[in-house]
Amino acid sequence: MKRVTYLILLVFCMAPGLTAQIAQPVEDPQYEHRMKALTQQLRCLVCQNETLAESQADLAQDLRREIRDQMKAGKNDQEILAFLTQRYGDFVLYNPPIKATTYLLWFGPFVLLLAGTAVLYRYVKRRRDLINEKPLTAEEHRRAEKLLEG
Repeated sequence: MKRVTYLILLVFCMAPGLTAQIAQPVEDPQYEHRMKALTQQLRCLVCQNETLAESQADLAQDLRREIRDQMKAGKNDQEILAFLTQRYGDFVLYNPPIKATTYLLWFGPFVLLLAGTAVLYRYVKRRRDLINEKPLTAEEHRRAEKLLEG
């Protein structure tokens, strides 16, 4: 029984080491600065709400490796961005360009906000029109004062 417990404990202690990622060697600081600036502009295709620089997904690591390889091959930032957008579409860019295919992405929230405001305004106006307020008659006014006094 004791041996089984030690074996289980040993497996749990070694499990994090089995899944640990191999660290990338630090390269030229200029490459690293350029790499960081470039990956801040790109979206992780798995996480979708993180930049490529922040993501720890396997695909993000592969894309960072691909970007490094292209930098070493002498490509500039625009060529790398063009390669990635050709391969993955404008979605890979964290701030996609404004063009016909991305109008809904850029202006859709504002259109929905305006439409929602118009619907709310019409609803409130309609409800206000349903309320019929009539001034109290003299008799109703006397009864109300009696109720408040007593």
